Amino acid sequence: MNITGKTVIITGASSGIGEATALKLSKEGANVVLTARREDKLKELKKKIENNKAGGKAIVVTGDVTNKEDYKNIVDASLKEFKSIDVIINNAGLMPLSYIKNLHTEEWDKMIDVNIKGVLNGVAAVLPTMMDQKSGHIINISSSAGRKYYPGGAVYCATKSAVKMFSEGLRQELAPTYGINVTSIEPGFVSTELTETITDEEIKKDLMPMVKDLTTLEAEDIADAIYYALVQPKRANINDVYIMPTAQKE
Repeated sequence: MNITGKTVIITGASSGIGEATALKLSKEGANVVLTARREDKLKELKKKIENNKAGGKAIVVTGDVTNKEDYKNIVDASLKEFKSIDVIINNAGLMPLSYIKNLHTEEWDKMIDVNIKGVLNGVAAVLPTMMDQKSGHIINISSSAGRKYYPGGAVYCATKSAVKMFSEGLRQELAPTYGINVTSIEPGFVSTELTETITDEEIKKDLMPMVKDLTTLEAEDIADAIYYALVQPKRANINDVYIMPTAQKE
């Protein structure tokens, strides 16, 4: 399929996977709706996209994925500017890893709010439009952590496992009846800002040396995987994309 002229909402678009995906899809002709909380970063990204004259258009709509009213504004702005919503990429996420015994309960709450509720809010916001259109594609950024636990990741792994299972439920309910495809993207370690949210000193001591010595994936690798899922023929739904760094054992 061709994504030229398609409208794509990307959450967490201010950096990392979201930014790389916006650049990739806009270059392929998609109209991208850039949303995150950091307006300055989004405006910089919009300029980059506009400077690529071969690509699609971009608009900036600041918002917090945990706020349902913000999502209403995102959807309204998308429909006003581009008349349709063809894809949503639920990318916004947090990864403040910590050992359970250290009781970083506020960070647990934030991960649940952003990583799970943020995805639910995104789907709820775009679904009426996609159902009316009888078409669309929902892409949720899960993680390899949604398949297996690693030390310090109990809550994070739980949130990403929830996203993976929710994605499969969406696919079964929506794809056959409404023609809405659903894909769960599940990367291993990616070079992004996510590790900067870690405050647990024990995790920093145990995990960071391993990550430092690992040749991680780049955000562009995930953007390419997302594009691959989007351009398949309508008859094919890419359920899961599981992508690991070559050097990562588990």
